Amino acid sequence: MIAEIGQFVVILALITAIFQGTVPMLGAGQGSQPMMGFASNAALVQFVALTIAFICLTVGYVTSDFSILNVASNSHSLKPMLYKVSGVWGNHEGSLLLWAWILALFGLAVALFGRNLPDTLKARVLAVQGLIGVGFLMFILFTSNPFERLDPVPLDGNGLNPLLQDPGLAFHPPFLYLGYVGLSVTFSFAIAALIEGRVDPAWARWVRPWTLAAWGFLTIGIALGSWWAYYELGWGGWWFWDPVENASFMPWLAATALLHSAIVVEKRDALKNWTILLAIIAFSLSLLGTFLVRSGVLNSVHAFATDPARGVFILIFLIVVIGGSLLLYGIRAPMMKGGGLFAPISREGALVLNNLLLSTATATILLGTLYPIFLDAFTGAKVSVGPPFFEATFLPLAIPLIIVMAFGPFMPWKRADLAGILARLKFALFLALLFVGIIMWWHFETPVMALVGMGLFGWLLFGSFFEWADRIKLFRGPLSKSWKRMIQLPRSAHGMTVAHIGVALVILGITASEAWQSEHLGVMTPGETVTVGGYEFRFDGVETLAGPNYEADRGTFLASRNGSSGVFLYPEQRRYTDPPMETTEAAIRPMLSADLYVVVGEGDGQGGYAVRIYHKPFVSWIWIGSLVMFMGGLLSLSDRRLRLGAPRGARNQTPRTPEMSEAKG
Repeated sequence: MIAEIGQFVVILALITAIFQGTVPMLGAGQGSQPMMGFASNAALVQFVALTIAFICLTVGYVTSDFSILNVASNSHSLKPMLYKVSGVWGNHEGSLLLWAWILALFGLAVALFGRNLPDTLKARVLAVQGLIGVGFLMFILFTSNPFERLDPVPLDGNGLNPLLQDPGLAFHPPFLYLGYVGLSVTFSFAIAALIEGRVDPAWARWVRPWTLAAWGFLTIGIALGSWWAYYELGWGGWWFWDPVENASFMPWLAATALLHSAIVVEKRDALKNWTILLAIIAFSLSLLGTFLVRSGVLNSVHAFATDPARGVFILIFLIVVIGGSLLLYGIRAPMMKGGGLFAPISREGALVLNNLLLSTATATILLGTLYPIFLDAFTGAKVSVGPPFFEATFLPLAIPLIIVMAFGPFMPWKRADLAGILARLKFALFLALLFVGIIMWWHFETPVMALVGMGLFGWLLFGSFFEWADRIKLFRGPLSKSWKRMIQLPRSAHGMTVAHIGVALVILGITASEAWQSEHLGVMTPGETVTVGGYEFRFDGVETLAGPNYEADRGTFLASRNGSSGVFLYPEQRRYTDPPMETTEAAIRPMLSADLYVVVGEGDGQGGYAVRIYHKPFVSWIWIGSLVMFMGGLLSLSDRRLRLGAPRGARNQTPRTPEMSEAKG
């Protein structure tokens, strides 16, 4: 009965989404308050319906109801409760239901927190959200039904992929989807603005908090994914430029560009068309990543042939959403010419350069990700585009981007004095060069790119601090006045500084872990000791242990330094039976200065075991920096101006240019 209830409420959500996507849109064109007000009620009904559906599927997993095909295919009675729950979204059908539920959640959030929005804009935004929901709910019902029954009912399920039975992967998809779906709101604002024929600073003020929220969730989602790959897969790395990784990284880059571009629209009433286009592109990349990953296309182009209905639906949906929005943009964008002239050397100019570099980086990654897929689909040729390509193309774009990040906040709007800015940044430059000099003295044979990376870390870290100190006039008067200025400084300004410091910390972790990593790969016998990164690792042997739903060969290592008592590390090789699979569980001792990373492999039949030991300096700062970036986003989001948005009257008070006309209907 639980599956039938879930099926019914999904159908109800689809019907509601159809009305939500049409009635308010017509009402906005006709100026009908009741029809426009229907949007908020429909958003609430759709959210409640999909919440019930999601609860129904979760109950099926928790109670091990194997009469539901989705549960039987992805769960097992012996699976720990955490992974029974996370199994709800650890598969294609369940993940799409989660996507649709989060979409309804954001629609309800717009209805509740968009009270200051003009009625027509709010109605159109919610209508576009409803139309997106129609596409996803139709996809769920017609090709990916999570409530399909199974007859006869098996005694037990197939189990969840063991690689997904991990806390990091339990929380990674929800955060990632919150980021993906958050960009749907900015997309809806962009489409609504195109229909109305008007983009102004008030519109940018309303868009920024949704972009910030999506960007923050994407940051945490990507960080959780890389953290999981680091400790779960046992290969010692944290990023491989895999197509699945790229599918989440591209929307993050586009959202970063959108976030900065919206600031220019809000402050200077410029870059309107470009900001609208970025909002469309960011969500289009989210859709592309979601569908390609979940349909299996990124793993094999033959997924279309395996499931023609699903593949055709995906293509049609992407064409309608991406092609339709770009067509509307091409028709309406010429009506929204922006004002706000500015010199190339200005804050606007710095943000334009920021957008140019981010957009080029996104396009490069998109090309490298899709090229092998299209080549395989059309010619059957197999090519691999891996880390060398992406590193060779992404790094030359990232370096000037980081340099500009320290310059930009110092620049005034409209026109800036480059010499004056350099004078204010001279101490940051001096400290960064001093930092690089110390590293060269400490380790003369440091690779050039490592010195560049550490220099960029110092430049951005010190530059961000000096910009913040300059804002509050630190050490240029009484501390009491600086404190008062700090309190009065908008939280969004504090958030920007914190986020930029987070980027600097990520650069530190990437550079140090890649440049000064030490490793040992070989066979060790019990009692043998090796030295890696200044630590002695003693191998004490392997024992077999029984887990809740697996059997494991657990190795024991003692890591010590300078005669200290040391710490024990316990890497494992696990063997799951449902489904049958072997996994590698690395043992990691995380520290601020370095991680100790140990993996034990198969035995050689003579008492020895394959062993990999790594000493990774400062690698934890990659995820610490990501968390700091997320905290910077939260701090900016807590700014009262962004939480409230522009007042109702702001839109009418904004000067209108002759080129901007409002479309009726």
